[in-house]
Amino acid sequence: MKIQITADSTIDLTQELLDKYNFKTIGLTINLGEKDYIDGENITTKEIFDFIKTKNILPKTGAVSVERYKEFFSKYSNDNTAIIHFTISSEMSSCYNFAKIASEEFKNVYIIDSRYLSTGIATLAIYARRLADEGKDVNEIAKLIQNMANNNKVECSFILDNLKLLHKGGRCSAVQRFGANLLRLKVCIGVQDGKMGVINKYKGKFEQVISEYIEDALKNHPNYDNHCCFITYTTASQEVLENAVKVVKEKGKFENIYITTAGATIASHCGENTIGILYLLK
Repeated sequence: MKIQITADSTIDLTQELLDKYNFKTIGLTINLGEKDYIDGENITTKEIFDFIKTKNILPKTGAVSVERYKEFFSKYSNDNTAIIHFTISSEMSSCYNFAKIASEEFKNVYIIDSRYLSTGIATLAIYARRLADEGKDVNEIAKLIQNMANNNKVECSFILDNLKLLHKGGRCSAVQRFGANLLRLKVCIGVQDGKMGVINKYKGKFEQVISEYIEDALKNHPNYDNHCCFITYTTASQEVLENAVKVVKEKGKFENIYITTAGATIASHCGENTIGILYLLK
């Protein structure tokens, strides 16, 4: 049986990488004032930030509906093809619950609660693709990947220039934001057990602390699968990205270093000048 791997648009991969690993995606909804958009289809990260600057209000993001999941799964599921679908963490969205409900109408659709976001999801999906290409059974793959997700087998963290959007969206307390702004700290957000939380703070200009952040991430989680590492960002200068790649090459031993831009859903909550390093742990 063939295995088609699918994911929510929050997997944040370029079209080139989606094609390389043969992934199909379905977009979350994003509301900008009076108009709705679909992440990954008709809205860009830049348009999100332009809207925030112009209107001074946050976009509203929404889960994929049960009906849209059903329509999506029906495109790829048949007697000869099973689907393994990855959702954004169930702690952050209703996508997993809705996808699970939709999957009940199909005999060969497996839903993975990634417990992560952005390319943290991608690290698990790529590993699943590698297992599928090795001929592993779909049930075996789904159980193994869900177990990895449940046991925090992904280094998924981001460093933010400021906490404005996370605070506005209710994802960090006013105390945390006040303290970070007062001390001019750059906050590192990590994902553990499906939830976001502050795991470190750095003092200095955003461009200057990124190297220290990446070194710390690799030092704290040195036992990793070396197939690939993601550097994912919302906005960043070419100099910042080149420096990030340089540090990863010097401190890590990855076969592939992928640079991706966070999609509209993730950008709506993180804000500009956010960059992360993400990779699979052993």
